[in-house]
Amino acid sequence: MPPSRHFYRPEDGHGLAHDPFNSIIAPRPIGWVSTKSASGQVNLAPYSFFNAFNYQPPIIGFSSIGYKDSVNNAQESGEFCWNLVTRSLVEAMNETSAMVSSNIDEFELAGLNKRESTIVAAPHVADCPVVMECKTTQIVQLQSARGDKCETWLVLGEVVGVHIAKALIEDGVYRTARAEPVMRGGGPADYFGISEANRFQIARPK
Repeated sequence: MPPSRHFYRPEDGHGLAHDPFNSIIAPRPIGWVSTKSASGQVNLAPYSFFNAFNYQPPIIGFSSIGYKDSVNNAQESGEFCWNLVTRSLVEAMNETSAMVSSNIDEFELAGLNKRESTIVAAPHVADCPVVMECKTTQIVQLQSARGDKCETWLVLGEVVGVHIAKALIEDGVYRTARAEPVMRGGGPADYFGISEANRFQIARPK
């Protein structure tokens, strides 16, 4: 191995001050997920592992380390909402990451207003400029290459409704940077912002 390279096998430990894995796979969109249990209890929580997985039908998903309320509610109700985290909402998002009892309403905890969704029963964050209403399609418990079960669940959902603030649409195009989305970095507290100054374009080869 060249001396300029740090190599490690994850099963042996990384040998660094902090695990670099989630700093390398970064920045990542945040899965700010709102759900409603079968008994009507509302939950709102952010997930560091989140992304889009398909165009048609549109499918998004988040991964939960531990079978948390969001997973349980998405399983019970078959629904969830994804709420876009923006710079103006990032502090409130952080408040909803607190480990609290399942009977605590994180909307109230963070001082956030709820808004009824159009298709699903789960409410969403009223001040979010973009919201996706989803129907749960799969919940998969992850496993290692050896087949050992992980205490991590991947929740996938088909997007059945999309709310977009009209201010973010220009000439029929959604302007990503205008929303000022916040992305998750590595370490215990790193986040990144998206700005128009950092945008560039590359056309696909013909």
